[in-house]
Amino acid sequence: MGYQRFDQASTGDARHWQPPTVKEILVHIGLITLTLATCTMAGTAWAMKNPLEIANWSAGLSYAILAMSFLLAHEYGHYIAAMRHGISSSLPYLIPVPPTLMPFGTFGAVIRTRSPMMTRNELFDVGVSGPLAGFAACLIILIAGFMTLPSEDYLMSIHPEYAVTGIPTSGLTFDNTLLFELLRWLFADRAFVPPMNEIYHYPFLCVGWFGLFVTSLNMLPFGQLDGGHVLYALIGKRQRAIARFLWWTMFALAVLWLIGLVHTTLASVSDADASPWMLWLKHSIDPSIGSAVERFPWLFQLGDVWVFWLVMIRFVIKIDHPDVPSDEPLSRGRTILGWTAMVVLLLCFAPRAVYMAP
Repeated sequence: MGYQRFDQASTGDARHWQPPTVKEILVHIGLITLTLATCTMAGTAWAMKNPLEIANWSAGLSYAILAMSFLLAHEYGHYIAAMRHGISSSLPYLIPVPPTLMPFGTFGAVIRTRSPMMTRNELFDVGVSGPLAGFAACLIILIAGFMTLPSEDYLMSIHPEYAVTGIPTSGLTFDNTLLFELLRWLFADRAFVPPMNEIYHYPFLCVGWFGLFVTSLNMLPFGQLDGGHVLYALIGKRQRAIARFLWWTMFALAVLWLIGLVHTTLASVSDADASPWMLWLKHSIDPSIGSAVERFPWLFQLGDVWVFWLVMIRFVIKIDHPDVPSDEPLSRGRTILGWTAMVVLLLCFAPRAVYMAP
């Protein structure tokens, strides 16, 4: 999610906000309709029903409505902030994706600014408004979800076998976040809360988690992500040093994940089946790797989901934020709000995102 970088926007009629054209409105409505359909299909699949049968879509409708509420809150946060500053921009364009390609049914949304942002205050307002609006929507969704949790019988009705085997701890798992755990403690301390590998059966918890994850991704302090806009508005060109350090940290974690993958592969190969070079690796180098994996397992588990984002950040999103024509500092209120938004990143961040628990 986000908006097109201002240094690539058209400068024609630069400081005059323009209402959307009929064509833009039709495209906007069309994409909303398609995204509602793909999100409904995704919710139907999470409910363990065939999403290709329209008769089953009622099972995924609540998921879709919640997901769309979060997406539109985020994107209209950007749009309204741009409109207030007289910055001409497109309507939010949602990106529908079949759930076979993306289990949440959407890749988010984009907004294209047609006129440049000339000051750090403008950059900040447009950049921070989306994540904070989406974050507020997530809070409402999660609080409602925790306060209305059904009893354990609901999960047992979906998986009757759990009455015999117990609720498993393996399988597709949503990594926990500080805020998710805090809200659970505040609003569902005495209720049955499903483990993180079962929350996809609970639309409010699933969409709320998804919203927190998307918010944290957007608030990463890189180039054209919302967090990059906010951090540049806060500290100017010093954003680049922080972004580069963070990118290389992610790169190091990705390398450690690959090393852990090599260790797992070598451990699964018998000496009889191993080639000479694999045999050498297994007995000369892998023991040291295995010792490190046993002592610090979490270090070797954080990189898998970030390999894709490393490439995206380096070549598409970019690490450094482009310069803003006017370098005037932010107002005091914006500065406080900006650092608060960075705290939101920490509260929403899920280091492993979604992973397969053994």
